[in-house]
This record gives sequence, structure tokens and C-alpha cells, in this order.
Amino acid sequence: MRERVMELGRAGTELMLASANAQSAAGLPARWTVDGREYRRCPDEPRSFNTWFGVVRYSRTYMRAVEGGPGFYPLDQELGILSDRISPGLLTTAARLGTRMSYGEARESLGWFVPQPPSTEVIEQTVLGLGHHTGEWFEQRSAPDDDGEVLVILVDGKGVPTARDSELEQRRGPRKARPVAPSPRHRGRQRRAERGPRPRRKKGDKSKNAKMAHVVVMYTLRREGDLLLGPRNRRVYASFGPKRHAFEYARREAEKRGFGPGTDKVIQVVTDGDRDLHRYTDEYFPLEQYSERVQTVDVMHVLEKLWLVGRCRHKEGTPELAAWVQTQEDRLYEDRADQVVVELRHWLETTPKSGPGNKGRRERLTDTIRYLDYRLTMMNYGTLRRLDLEVGSGQVEGAVNYVVARRCDHGGMRWIKERAQAVLHLRCIDINGDWDAFTRWAVDRVQDHAQAQFARPRLQTQRPADLPVVTGVAEVAEKVTAPPRDIPDRPLHHSPQSPTSATVLTQRSPAPTESLREHCASVEGPVLGVSVQGGKEPWSETPGVAIRNSARGILRRVWANCLALAA
Repeated sequence: MRERVMELGRAGTELMLASANAQSAAGLPARWTVDGREYRRCPDEPRSFNTWFGVVRYSRTYMRAVEGGPGFYPLDQELGILSDRISPGLLTTAARLGTRMSYGEARESLGWFVPQPPSTEVIEQTVLGLGHHTGEWFEQRSAPDDDGEVLVILVDGKGVPTARDSELEQRRGPRKARPVAPSPRHRGRQRRAERGPRPRRKKGDKSKNAKMAHVVVMYTLRREGDLLLGPRNRRVYASFGPKRHAFEYARREAEKRGFGPGTDKVIQVVTDGDRDLHRYTDEYFPLEQYSERVQTVDVMHVLEKLWLVGRCRHKEGTPELAAWVQTQEDRLYEDRADQVVVELRHWLETTPKSGPGNKGRRERLTDTIRYLDYRLTMMNYGTLRRLDLEVGSGQVEGAVNYVVARRCDHGGMRWIKERAQAVLHLRCIDINGDWDAFTRWAVDRVQDHAQAQFARPRLQTQRPADLPVVTGVAEVAEKVTAPPRDIPDRPLHHSPQSPTSATVLTQRSPAPTESLREHCASVEGPVLGVSVQGGKEPWSETPGVAIRNSARGILRRVWANCLALAA
């Protein structure tokens, strides 16, 4: 039955093409001038064409250039048929499968449904050909409709195994003449004997040779009452370009969505604590232009640091360790991250410099203190929860695993960055729900370009597109004079009398009063009520200003206390 259906489909396709060619040829003159070039009509030329039903045979009229050069087939231009000898629908479907599984598996899976699936080489070349158009697609893609009032930007990275120069040289060099082995087992033995013993890798020497791909997830939240509902219009972008390129994409998309410089809308940037990401956030989303910008460190990364450092005093897996981490988590969600730092400083001061395991304990304590100290202004998790904003980067963590790891990080894989770039871009387009629109746009673009260059339209290519580069640096505003943020540069051994002295550093944010709640309800947009220790009256501000001021208060008190202890 399946073969009969395929035969019927091939017969119908050939009949349709023959009828279309007859109609097209009937209106063609003997000589035709197109864009100043003269063409003459030639007899029909036969051609094989692979379709969903198998290979069909048809003829079409050829227009040859009188003065030399490439000609064209009017029927192919009218029907949108490329010179790849495969229908665009079959090609793009094979490429779509190739972005989800290996090219061999894509060909095998497609072979379950079509008589003549494209080869693995054709699928890879189609992916590379589509990859030449992805950059333009992301730039010209219009903003989604019906966006929310809060924009969330999450950025993270993932290492992809890439081929070393020696591996590339071996791939591209001439093949060695080897005697035929009697079986695969003996062939492997033969190659190992030719190669010789491999030296044992040292600690930290990985064979993966990972190169970082950076993933950006952007979506909006819409306020309904006291809640921010979403995500809305989520878009994913992945690239092997530099980190700046990821923020250029985020800045461009933010401006498209109406979150450009001078906006009074909230923009929240969530990262894993990477200092480069914080610096680029300040560069591409400066507070002078984005007054409601909020920076947040993923709370799970902070908790993982605490689980690790907690083993300096409590054994792994014990209830004491779990209870200690729970206490620190409660402090984080009460906007008392500075108390965690003070307690860790006390641990560091009371840990001897000599003794079994003390060197490693002091190193872990020092690293954790530095990590938390630098990011205290980005750890207002209690305030973020009251505002119903994000406290974690789960969205981008899932995108990293799905977009990058699921396709590009398997055993035995060794990618070339430019080739993996095409796969990542196409996976993002597919995830964003734009595959059909993109493939139609790309095929039309190939045909228009070929017509303008008097060439034959071809989607496949063996040369991958270049990696994206930074096209322009956002204007960086002048820094405001404030207490130093990079606290790790100061000495780390300022110990208070006891951990209870952290109360002098604590920022407390109790729930707002009823009158303040009424005031918040009358103000358009989210409003934060904060009560600062020291007898001051509650005040209300927008989220960006409120979080920023409360974080600065923490930082000033921490800095002042450290100076006092040092004196």
C-alpha cells in the first residue's frame, strides 16, 4: 500500500510539473531581455528531482544568455525550485531533524517516511546553508505583540567539545593506506598499534577542549493585581560569539520590545554570578539609562556555595550541615545576606592556618567570602519575592541543557565552532516557533540573491558562516562615586567579637504597613515598601530604586564595619 501511494504521488507530481512547464513555455518569447541581459530560448532539458514521494523526472525550458554566462529556468523560478535537486520542503525538514539529532539519525528517521532521504552530507550542507541566514533573521525579526510590563533577561554559558588543531589536521590530511583488517576488533587493534600508547592525562587536563556557547533567554511578565504572570513571548538565543555579543542581542531585543534607554519599565538581569556578565550588564544596561534595572544572582548558585563551604565545620550528609544551610537560606530570603558573610568571616578567623585539612578549609572559606562579598547588592531575595520577581535562573539553565547539551555535548563529539553555530541558531529558531516562517524567508532570500547575481539558487553550502562579532559597544555612563564594590581586595581577616555582631550590619525589610499598601495600590507599576533599621519611617519606591538603595545600604554598613574592625 505504501509503495502504491508513493507511485501515485510521483505520477501526480510529474503530471503537475509537465502541465506547469507547458503553460510557462507557451508564454515565453524566442528572445527575452531581463535586467539589461538578453536570453534566448532553448529546447527543454530533463531533470531528476527528489520529492516527498521519491525521485521524479520532468523537463523545463532553459533560457541561455546570449553573451555568455549562466542562464535560468523560468519554471523553476515560478515554482521556487532550487538547484539542489531536492524539494525545499524535504531539504528544510531534513535540516530540522539534523538540529535535533545526529545527521545519521536524521537520515535514518526520515527514511521511515520517504523513499529517498537526503544523505548525511546533504543534510549537513543544508544546515550550514541555512546558517548563513540566521544572523539576518535574528536582526530583522520583529518584536512580539502583547508584551508584559517587566522584562526578564537570563544569561548563562555551556562548554561544547571542539576539535583540537591536531585532530583537525588529521581529519583534513590525506588518508593513510592501511591493510584490510579481518574484523572491526582487529581494525581497532591495528590502529592502536600504529598510534602507540597515549600518555596519561594529568589532573585537570580534559580531552573535551570545551569552547563556551552563551545562551540568552528573554521574556516578559504581566502584572495582574499583586502577581506578575508569565513568562510571555519567551525567546531563546545561543551563540559562540563573545559574551558582549550576547548582551548586544539582549539590548537590541529589549529596544525592539519597548524597553529602550530612558524607559521607566523594570528590566531584571539574572546571571550565575559571573563577573564579566555583571560588567556587561552595567555596560549595556547602565542605570543612567535604565533606572529600573535590577541585577540578580541565581539563588541556587549561592546555596551550592554554602553547601560546599558548610563542610568546613560540619560533615557532609549530616543533619547539622543541612540545618546550617537552612539557616543561611532563611537569612538570604530575609535580605540578611551580610549576616552570612559575617559568620563565614568568623569561621575563617577561628580556623587555624596549620593542621590537617585546614589549608583547604581556609581556601574554601576565602573563596566563598569573596564570592558573596562582591555580590551582596544582587542578593535581595526577600525583596524580589515580595515583588514577585525572579530569584533563580532555572529558565536559562533548562535552555542551556536543551539547546546546547542535548545536541552538541555527547560522547565522541568534536565540533568546529562555526559548524556548531549553525546548529545552535537553527535550534533557537525552532524553539522560538519561527521555523516555518524562517525557512520560507531563507528560501525566498536565496532565490532573490541568485536572480540578482544571475546565478542558480542553491541552499546547500560546504562553508559555514562566520562567528558573530561585536558590532558596537553600548555607551557606558560615568561611574557614580560610591564605596568600593570589589570588597575582596581588602583584607579578609576582620573578625567581629562573635557571629551575633552581624546585627549591626543587618538590613531588615518587614512587610509594609496597611497605609503603605494602600499607597502602593494607587501607584501604577510595582512598588516596594522597605523599613530600614534605625528608626526611619517606611518609604516607597519603584523596584529598581528600592533594591538599589537597600543594597547600597548593606554595602555601606559592611564597609564601615570592616574599617572599624580594622582600626
